[in-house]
Amino acid sequence: MCVSAGGAGYDTIDVDACTKAGIPVVNQAGANAHSVAEHTFALLLAVIKRVVESDRKLWTESGFKREDLMGDEIHGCTIGLVGIGEIGTRTAKIAVGFGLKVLAYDPNVSAEGIRARGAEPVNLDALLKQSDFVSLHCPLNAQNRHMIGAEQFKAMKPGSVFISTARGGIHDEVALYKALSSGRLRGAGLDVWEVEPPPHEAPLLSLSNVVATFHTAGVSHGGRRNVARSSAEQILMMIDGVRPPHLLNPEVWESFLKRREQILSVSTMF
Repeated sequence: MCVSAGGAGYDTIDVDACTKAGIPVVNQAGANAHSVAEHTFALLLAVIKRVVESDRKLWTESGFKREDLMGDEIHGCTIGLVGIGEIGTRTAKIAVGFGLKVLAYDPNVSAEGIRARGAEPVNLDALLKQSDFVSLHCPLNAQNRHMIGAEQFKAMKPGSVFISTARGGIHDEVALYKALSSGRLRGAGLDVWEVEPPPHEAPLLSLSNVVATFHTAGVSHGGRRNVARSSAEQILMMIDGVRPPHLLNPEVWESFLKRREQILSVSTMF
C-alpha cells in the first residue's frame, strides 16, 4: 500500500499518520513545474499590462483612452521567489529570459544551491524590500501558514506586485486586501485561495488590480499528463521494490520492502 499525491503539494495528506502506519507517500514534484512557472508569468504580465482590466472595459464601456489602461514593463525589474524547488527553479529560468534580476529565499536550500538554480540568495526581509514582484513557490505547512501577512506586505516595496501559485493560506488574504486597497501594492495575481473556489463576495475579487484564477496553474493538459505519468511510474517502481525519487517519508522504506516480500512470498504459494 502507498499514497501518491496528485501533484507537488501534499498538504491534503497526513504524512505523519502514513509514516506511523508504515505507508510510503510520494508526490509528483516537478511533474507540472513548467505549467505552474508559466502560469506565474501569465498572472504577472496580466497584472502589469492590465490585460484583464482592458478586456473588461472593451466589452462593457466606451469613451476611454488607451492611456487610461497604461501598463508597464517588467524588463530590468527584480523578482523575489519565496521557495526555489522544482517550480521556483523553472520560474527563475523564465525570469532571466524576461531580463529580470532573480532573488530567492529558501531555508531548505544552501546559498550555493540557490545560486546554482539561477537566483541570488537573500533572507525573507531583504527579498520583500528589494523585489518589484514577490512570487510564492513553497508548500503549505503548519510553520508557514500566513507567513506573508500584514507585516510582510508592509515591508514590500511600494507599488510592487504579489503573486501566488503555491497554496492558499501561506498568505493572509485579509492583509493582502488591505495592502491592495490602500494602494500600498500595485496588484496581485492569485491562483490559490483559502477557500476554493473563493466566494463571489470575496473582498479580493472586488479589486480591479487583482487577477484571479481557480488553482489552475498546474492543471494544464500537459501538466496533468506529466503528473499522471509520474504517479504511475513511481507506483510501478515501488511494486518492483525500487525506491521512488519523490518519497516523502524515507524512514518507512525498509519496512515497506519487508512487507512487500511477505506479500510476494504468500502470493507465490497459490
